Amino acid sequence: MGGSKMPTVSEINVEAGMSSLSIVNTIPTEAPIVSSYNDRIRPLLDTVDRLRNLNVMKEGIQLPTIVVVGDQSSGKSSVLESLAGISLPRGQGICTRVPLVMRLQRSLSPEPEIWLEFNDKRVDTDEEHIAEAISITTEAIAGSGKGVSDTPLTLHVKKNGVPDLTMVDLPGITRVPVNRQPENIYEQISGMIMKYIEPQESIILNVLSATVDFTTCESIRMSRQVDKTGERTLAVVTKADMAPEGLLEKVMADDVSIGLGYVCVRNRIGDETYQEARMQEELLFKTHPLLSMIDHDIVGIPVLAKKLMQIQGTMIARCLPDIVQKIKEKMEVSYFELNKLPMVMTSSQEALMTFMNIIGSAKECLQRILVQGDFCDYQDDQSMHSTARLADVLGQFAENLQAQPVTEEFLMDEIKVLEECKSIGLPNFIPRSAFLAILSQRVDAIHTKPVEFIRDVLNYIEGVLLSVLTKYSENFPQIQSSLKRAGRNLITKIKEQSVSRVIEIIEMEKLTDYTCNPEYMTVYTEKIAAQGSFITAVLDGYSKYSLTGYGFGEVKILHLRKYDAQLLRQAFEMKMRITAYWTIVLRRIVDNLALYLQFSVKNLVNNQFQKEIIVEMVDPIAGGGVERMLEESPSVASKREKLQNSIKLLKESKEAVAAIVDQNSG
Repeated sequence: MGGSKMPTVSEINVEAGMSSLSIVNTIPTEAPIVSSYNDRIRPLLDTVDRLRNLNVMKEGIQLPTIVVVGDQSSGKSSVLESLAGISLPRGQGICTRVPLVMRLQRSLSPEPEIWLEFNDKRVDTDEEHIAEAISITTEAIAGSGKGVSDTPLTLHVKKNGVPDLTMVDLPGITRVPVNRQPENIYEQISGMIMKYIEPQESIILNVLSATVDFTTCESIRMSRQVDKTGERTLAVVTKADMAPEGLLEKVMADDVSIGLGYVCVRNRIGDETYQEARMQEELLFKTHPLLSMIDHDIVGIPVLAKKLMQIQGTMIARCLPDIVQKIKEKMEVSYFELNKLPMVMTSSQEALMTFMNIIGSAKECLQRILVQGDFCDYQDDQSMHSTARLADVLGQFAENLQAQPVTEEFLMDEIKVLEECKSIGLPNFIPRSAFLAILSQRVDAIHTKPVEFIRDVLNYIEGVLLSVLTKYSENFPQIQSSLKRAGRNLITKIKEQSVSRVIEIIEMEKLTDYTCNPEYMTVYTEKIAAQGSFITAVLDGYSKYSLTGYGFGEVKILHLRKYDAQLLRQAFEMKMRITAYWTIVLRRIVDNLALYLQFSVKNLVNNQFQKEIIVEMVDPIAGGGVERMLEESPSVASKREKLQNSIKLLKESKEAVAAIVDQNSG
């Protein structure tokens, strides 16, 4: 074998100058061409079978596989029986209910060796009991009903005279459930078939009955979905003796695009031995007036066996380099993922250092997103673009705060307060107590909004904080809950402090009326200019008066006629003063909250976060948790074990395939 290359299909065809019957009807002494071919294909097939045994396909690496499909009653079982020289289960309905992986291996021993494997179990059997053994193991996998299962059953046949092939036999396609089959039996079977034939590495062996129109076969429809040109589809036409008329024309016309060609066969009848069946098949295609016209290169089970071995060998040789590359890539990914996992810690010092790294990294991330406005850690998550979100909520708060309450009766609030605050003194002076009373009413009307605002902001910051802590402790779920609890406790403290501070800011506005903002006098002067005409309109009995240019719109004034001019002048003046001043009060509240918010966020990130979290986590009375990092979490341990097993499997797979690749490229 050393240094020999995998033969191409054309090279094999040149060598194939033997009688087709010799592939099946050999006794221990093999014809030279079969021996030569088997010497080349067996190591390739053994390598793929070794990869299949290692279950490398669970790593997403597809293997070259002959997949046998066909409509129900297409003669699929007869073809496989003829290739393997054994009897498979027969009966009404679906006989194959699980993927049956048939591994045929030519043996020089006169005694066949046959066994079944499923779910890591082995069941030895013999030629006489093979059908029964398959039925029993199928029930163990798919149950005693009529349903199907995707769990494979592997049949090993080491026997003299069989071709070296590995094939996957799938359930026959049926559209209508019968004999207590599940209602969705078609969907189950078609889904299973598509899963096996879709990979480009699959060779589709499509079994068609000569008694039907090929274009109506469901198996043809499915295979053409995944192999439109038919470049990896070979068709076997069964029951040639039952419908010989027009068969030549059907295979020559190739209306269904079978790229790898057709092979016409005769099914075994009754109690014929497999050797008798092959002799009758050869006789049929030589002597039948219609079937003898079909090219002998495309008739007979031996020709089918030879074609399958040729196609299989070529496909394996072509795919192995890609398989090696995929194994290498999968190993690199697995090593990368394994190296990303936290190291297994063995001491409290290691745990503490790792914990400090987590807190340090989380603090840096919070500085980026809460203070600096750098969103590189969360490019696609706009909810974590915190400086922008905080600016949004502040703008919404300012707009909401400045919304003017609807007053039913113009000046009545001011008149009521003035009447209650009147005293003996000079006329036309507005009592300061009245102004402060109106101011206090207005502040009381909005005092809940700033408190709600700061609570909403801190709730948002709490969500950001917990997201960051979760991200940087994802490899240590054993401390995640403690970290989150510490984060919530920290925000709760800040929330209590902040609410108290905001209440102070609001209460200060009620204590005195003061501003150095020149805008106050400017606005007041503009608005008071309407006082004279307004009083005149009231005294003259007008029902409405337009203050649109002064920010009030059209107001009703009929209800004011009963008050004297002096009280009306005082009320109007106070209305204009409080209006000019209130705008400044609202802006001052927004400004103070904006500054306090900035201060609180920076203080949280730069001073409070690291200190408070560490105190909470390392203090046993407060809950502790750092020591728990010494115990690897079940999820991380499971992931580590899975990656280590994957690397071990891929290493074994790489070693299994490396030798044969080197040999074929030498």
